[in-house]
Order: sequence, then structure tokens, then C-alpha cells
Amino acid sequence: MDRRKGERKELISLLQETQTELGYLPKGAMQEIACFLGIKAVEVWGVATFYNQFRLVPLGKHPVKVCMGTACHLARGRLILEALERELDIKVGETAEDGNFSLERVACIGCCMLAPVVVIGDRIHPKMTPFKVEEALIPYKILTKQAS
Repeated sequence: MDRRKGERKELISLLQETQTELGYLPKGAMQEIACFLGIKAVEVWGVATFYNQFRLVPLGKHPVKVCMGTACHLARGRLILEALERELDIKVGETAEDGNFSLERVACIGCCMLAPVVVIGDRIHPKMTPFKVEEALIPYKILTKQAS
């Protein structure tokens, strides 16, 4: 914030920079931004929750993204999402209590020919089915156990 003027028009760019630095937008950081800009914390919260680019919880060690673009949606991507919610025991936008997995729904990954698609970390899992969800998560769960 050192090079900023403290004007309200800087709100979104401050939120973006904060998220880039911290990985998400903690409440304390949003309160600091509000104080710096001279606006109410609820206004900052309103902007942060309006735009889906902002995360209010940190990503998991293994972020899971489910494509819900047109091709993936038509290929029953919703069933994949529901299977992941059950397997990970979290909902979209949440991070597991142990911090190992987070679950996001994304508009398009750009792999339409491979629909439905799930991305875990930086690895693409094409032609996913609800039955393949558990299998796709095994390597990441093993890594998690080894790190413990």
C-alpha cells in the first residue's frame, strides 16, 4: 500500500495484490484495506464476495478444479463435482480442515475435447467419471500421508 494514494478506485487492485501475495483474502487484510481507503470493512467484503476471482479461504495443498464449461457441463460435470464433494468431504469453495485439498468450480479449462475434466494441482484428469474420482485422488492422498 506504500505506493498507493488511498483512493476507493484502488480497491480491486489492492484485493488482487493482497490475494497474489497471501494466496487468499484474510479478514484482517480486508480490514486493513478498508482502513487505508477510509471505507467500511463491509464494503470491502461486498466487493471481495461479489467477484469470483477472490478467495476468502486459502487453497489446499492440492487444489481441485472441476470444469463446468459447456462441454464439461453437458458431459455430466455436475456428477463429477458431487462425487468430489463426497470424497473430499468439502463443498465448492472450501478447503479441507487438514489443508490438503480445496475444491473449486471453474468456468472453462480449455480442454473441451477431453470433457469432463478435473485438474488436481497442475495435472489434468480427462474424461472423468464419478467412479474415477477416488482413483484420481489416490496419488495426492499418498503424498499427503508421506509428508505427515
